[in-house]
Amino acid sequence: MTQEALELWQAAVLGVVQGLSEPLPISSSGHLILVPWLFDWPDPGGDASASKTFDVAVHLGTLIGVVVYFWRDLGHILASAWRSLRARSLATFDERLPWYLIVATIPVAVIGAAGAGLFEGALGDPVWVAVQLIVFGLLLGAVDHWAASGRGMETLKGREALGIGLAQALALIPGTSRSGITITAGRGLRLTREAAARFSFLMSVPAVAGAVVFKTYDTFIVGDGLPDGALGAFVVGIATAAVVGLLAIAFLLRYVRNHSFAPFVIYRVALGVLVLCVAAAGLR
Repeated sequence: MTQEALELWQAAVLGVVQGLSEPLPISSSGHLILVPWLFDWPDPGGDASASKTFDVAVHLGTLIGVVVYFWRDLGHILASAWRSLRARSLATFDERLPWYLIVATIPVAVIGAAGAGLFEGALGDPVWVAVQLIVFGLLLGAVDHWAASGRGMETLKGREALGIGLAQALALIPGTSRSGITITAGRGLRLTREAAARFSFLMSVPAVAGAVVFKTYDTFIVGDGLPDGALGAFVVGIATAAVVGLLAIAFLLRYVRNHSFAPFVIYRVALGVLVLCVAAAGLR
C-alpha cells in the first residue's frame, strides 16, 4: 500500500462497510481488510500501525448504534443486575441475563489478550480471510437450515451462554464474523433467528466496549496518540459506522423474523471466491 493519508471519503466508505458488516453476519474485520486491499487504499494517517486503531474506532461507531437501538433493553439489564446483586438472586431470566452476558464475554477477552499479535498478523492475510468467509458462511447456512424449530432467548442456560461466548472468540480471526458465529451458535442451540441475533447484539456491547477501552489506553496512554492528519478520518469513520450500524440492526431484526440467512451465506461465499481468484491471478 501507499503511505498517504486516508481520504475522508474513503474513511466514510469504510464506516459504511463497518456499519453494514458488523451487525450483518458477513464479518466486519474481514471487510475492513479486504476493501483497502482490493482498492489499494492507504492505512489511516499514513501509518500502518494505526490500521488496527481505526478498525477499533469504527467498531465504536457500531457500538454506539447498538446502544442507541437497545437503550431500553440495556437500561433494564443494568437495573436487573443491581436487583440481582441486592437480593443475591438469580431466580428469573432478567436477573440471570446480565451475568450471562458477562460469562459470554470472558472467552473473547482472555483469548484476545493472549493472541492479539497472531490475530492482527498472519491471520489477517486476505486469502485467509476469504477462506474464513466461505467456511463459516457455509456453517451458518447449514446450522440455520438444520435448526428449523426455535426457542426464545429467555430459555437460555448459563452453560449455553458460555458456549456462545466461546464461539464469539472465534471471531477474533478476521473473516469469521462475530455476529455470524454467535448467531450460528445460537441457532445450533435452537434459538429462533431473532433471539439468536438479539443475544448476539447484546453480547457485542461488553466485548466491543472492552476492546475500545483497551485500544484507547494503548493509543493515548501507552502510545503517542493518533498519527498526524488522521483525526478527521477517525471522526468520519465513527459517525458513518454509527448511523449505518443502527439501520442495519433494525433491518436484520425485522428481516430474520420471516427469512433465513441464505442471502448472507451466498454473499460470503461469492466474495470469498472472488478474493481467491484475484489473489490467484496476481491482480493484488
